[in-house]
Order: sequence, then structure tokens, then C-alpha cells
Amino acid sequence: MLRLTEICLPLTHPQSALRPAILSRLKIPADDLESFEVFRRGVDARKPQAILFVYTIDVQVRDEAKVLARLNTDRRVSVAPDMGYKFVARAQEKMAHGVEMQSDGAARNGAPRPIVIGMGPAGLFAALILAQSGFRPLVLERGKAVRERTVDTFRMWRQGVLDTESNTQFGEGGAGTFSDGKLYSQIKDPKHYGRKVLREFVDAGAPEEILYVSKPHIGTFRLVGMVEKMRAKIIEMGGEIRFGCRVEEIEIERDASGAGGEKNVNALNISTNYAGSKNISAGGANFSTSEANGANKIGRVRAVVLAGGERIASDHIVLAVGHSARDTFAMLHARGVFIQAKPFSIGFRIEHPQSLINKNRYGKNADSPLLGAADYKLVHHAKNGRSVYSFCMCPGGTVVAATSEAGRVVTNGMSQYSRNERNANAGIVVGISPEQDYPGGPLAGIEFQRFWESRAFELGGGSYMAPGQLVGDFLARRPSTKLGAVLPSYTPGVHMCDLSTALPDYAIAAIREALPVFAKQLKGFDLPDAVLTAVESRTSSPIRIARNDHDLQSVNTRGLFPAGEGAGYAGGILSAAIDGIKIAEAVALSVNMKA
Repeated sequence: MLRLTEICLPLTHPQSALRPAILSRLKIPADDLESFEVFRRGVDARKPQAILFVYTIDVQVRDEAKVLARLNTDRRVSVAPDMGYKFVARAQEKMAHGVEMQSDGAARNGAPRPIVIGMGPAGLFAALILAQSGFRPLVLERGKAVRERTVDTFRMWRQGVLDTESNTQFGEGGAGTFSDGKLYSQIKDPKHYGRKVLREFVDAGAPEEILYVSKPHIGTFRLVGMVEKMRAKIIEMGGEIRFGCRVEEIEIERDASGAGGEKNVNALNISTNYAGSKNISAGGANFSTSEANGANKIGRVRAVVLAGGERIASDHIVLAVGHSARDTFAMLHARGVFIQAKPFSIGFRIEHPQSLINKNRYGKNADSPLLGAADYKLVHHAKNGRSVYSFCMCPGGTVVAATSEAGRVVTNGMSQYSRNERNANAGIVVGISPEQDYPGGPLAGIEFQRFWESRAFELGGGSYMAPGQLVGDFLARRPSTKLGAVLPSYTPGVHMCDLSTALPDYAIAAIREALPVFAKQLKGFDLPDAVLTAVESRTSSPIRIARNDHDLQSVNTRGLFPAGEGAGYAGGILSAAIDGIKIAEAVALSVNMKA
């Protein structure tokens, strides 16, 4: 099969135009074209008055080798790669067909099944691949099943009542459930794991178009049903999923010799304080740094202990918690698991009329149903050395309350599949780094986030209303006292104020500089009545749980497999799901090696 790229056709072309375009590119007679399939369809809107669809097409032709040889200098014609998923390992018979389990979760044959902590995209796909490979994973999710979680999340949005264990961040499906549902990424994917992800989503009920549109998305309501079907699939293949199971401890053996053997077995109790030791705070739980003295020793995981006290043995633990699992990060750090602070970004959400974005991007084609709601991507390098950019742009979407901790306000963006809400929104964020902005250690980025989230709560009036300001007032350095033509979508509500103290001074200065520059790229972006809301602080994980490149295990804790966005290895649904597949493969190979 051959793959043809850059086949450009007018926006309103008939479907029948594809076949002649293929014949023209390949310079073959009609009878030699046996079949074709659209692999990708993108939009070229660089000239709004002459928008094009750009196709990548897989074709089956007679005498393929001859055609390929004749066109060997045309970079737009190549052999289509095999993108089918190949399992790297299968469980041995006893694990694949079930084993008798002891009360602590260990198998009687001495081979406890792998545990997956967290059921966001990374955990979901790690569990799915393990189940499909016969390894019968146990999934532990601190939040609720996705429909129950949706009820709790909507209660927060409508009534301002927060459940700290079931919300926009925590629960089945992860934070991506309440987002735009974007299914594209800029990561390198040489093994085509992304195709496996998309096909599993289609099998679970996603529209088939996600397999070929260049910027596929699903939307929250569709994601809910898909996650449920994938859960059922995991269970059908021998996996087990438990909700409301927060992992409070991970038992790690650390041998004084560094071998990770049977000595020095310690389990962290998160309520423990040791006199004379400096404590690390994480959401009300204190961790003593004296308990983190195994950080330079190689250890091995042996079990998890749940908040209710249940101990479950396993020597293969996938850590797929999201970027907001701050208590888990503090527990791991205190247990000596090697963690590094990493860069992330912080800023505001901005809302414009979606019609303004459509007109700027698509011109006379702004209302074309073939195009849908337009998006944008903007970047500016400010004079103070900071980079400002648009993040998680949600066409025809809403701004949502995304906090997971009491007394803090966090914003994020969300869209349904239809993308037909009145406003467009995006994060306008500033890149920050631990070296320059929060140099206090591996968990300092979390405290940085908390400070500004608490500040947003205060500016919003001491409730879960978001503090907001009109763009015109923000640029003029005056407080906003009332809304203009753009009505913000954030609920429970927006309290108009002065956002100049809602972010560090360097971030405020950089954003003030960037907005008029963005308006030169996208006319009206500095619309005076456009609305800013604070604070966009959970753009990515503020930490990375370092892992080896060769086996994807923690650099100093054997059997611990950090995965996905929370561990610092992904950003978004697709990249997190891909990372979950990689981790599942590493677990499968490790389990079989030990057997």
C-alpha cells in the first residue's frame, strides 16, 4: 500500500474529486487504482478566502513496486507503514486464566498481579493493554466512577460545593474527561501507539472521524460513555477496578547496601511526625524528611496500603496519578522515591466570542459547517525573557472550575463534541521554571501553585467564584466593576476585580505585553470586553518522577513505573494514553522476566 501526502482540494470539493486527484498524483490509468482510504484530512486556512482541505491518502494500486520506483524522487509518495498494534508479551498461563488470591492480594503461586494507581488516560490504557495481554491488573482509583463523578463535578460548578475526592481532577477518566477532549499531540510516535489509542476509542463509541481528521476531539459527554465501555472491557478480560480507593502508602524495601533486598522494611504512615525533623506539608498531611533518607538507595516496591488500612501486595505498580495528586507526590518524596521539580506554566483563561475567532481564521467561510468552530495557537517572547502562549484552546467551549482542594480556585477549559457554545476560550500562560521561580526543592512547584490558587480564591470573594477582569481594563491597569458584551461561562460565577495581583509581577507584565501582539496576528484578540479569569495553574505536572529509559522503572525504586501526566511524561489525553501503553509493555516484560 502507498501513502500519498499533500493532496489539496478546495473546501467545497465533492467527494468524487479524490479519485481524479490520486490518479493525477500517481500518473496511472483509472483501472490501476484498486482502492483508497483517507488517512488524514487537515485544513489549510492560511488564505481565509481560499481555504483548502489537505489529504493524506493510503492507496492500493497494481504493480506497486513499479509505481514507487517511477516516483522515487517524489517525497509525497511512499510506502504506507504498518500501524497495527503488536503485543510485546503475553501472561503465562496461570496469571492469564486466574490464580487463587490471598487476603493481602498476593497470588498463592507467589506472583501478585500488577497494580495500576489512577484511571486517567495513562492508567486506563496501561490497564487495558495489561488486560489484553492476560495480566489481570488491579486498578485503584481514588475518585468515583465517571457518572457519579460527573454529578459531583456539576454540583461544584452549579452550587460551589466541592468534593475533594471526586471533581474535575479526580475520578474515572482523569482530568481529560472535563476538557476539550483533544486527541492529537506533537510527541514522536514511531511505533504508532497513537493509532492504537484512537482505534480503542472508536471501538468504545467515539466517532470514526477521529481516525482521519487532523485535530480530532471528542468532548466531555461522549468521553463519559467511552470510559465506561473501556472499563467493562478491562473487567471482561480479567482486570479488577476499585473506586474510592486512595493509596495512602507504598511499602518500599530499601537495603542499606543499595541492593533493594529484604532488609530495612519501612512503611510510611502519613500521619506520623518525628520531633526535631523538618516536615513536608501536602494537603494537611505532614511528611518527615527523616523518612526520606533512602533516596540514594535502590529500593523495591512490595505493596500498597489504602486509606482504609487494607494492604495489597504487588511488586509491579504503575503510578498513573494525575498532575493534581499532590498528597501522593509528597508521600513518594518522603519515602525516598526520586522526584525532580520541572517547569510548567501559569496564567489566565481568556474568553472571546467564537464568531470573532471564526471570522479571523476563516473569513467568508466563517459559517461553513465543513469547518466548525475555529481554533488558534499564539506565542510571544516578552522583553522580560518570558514566553507567553495560548494553552488548551477550546473552540465553542466553556471555562470550568477545576480545583481539587478547598479554599483554592483553578480554571480550565472544556468543550463538548459539537463545540457550539457562544465563547472561545484558551489559557494565556507564562512559562516558569524551578531554577528561576520556585527553587525550594522537588515539591516547591506545588506550593507555588497553591499560593496563587489561594490568591485567586481570595480575589474571587472567598468562594469558588473566579476573579475576572475585562481585557481593556487589564491593559489600562484599572479594576473592572462590571461585565461588557462578552459574558463569561465560568460557574459558579465570576467576581470582577483587578487581576494585577493574581500572578507574579513578571507574568502580569509579560501578558500585558503579549495581548496587543496577539491582536496583530488575530484581529480583535485584545477586544476590550473580552474576559480574563484566574488562575490557570494546572497546565502540567510541577514534578517529574524520574524513570530509566530502558525499563521505564523509577531510577531508584524497582517495580515502580511512573506514567502519564502526573509523573511528568505526558501532556494531554493522547500523549498520556500513549505513555500508558509504553508502561504496560514495560510491566509485561518485567513480570515475565521474573516468572
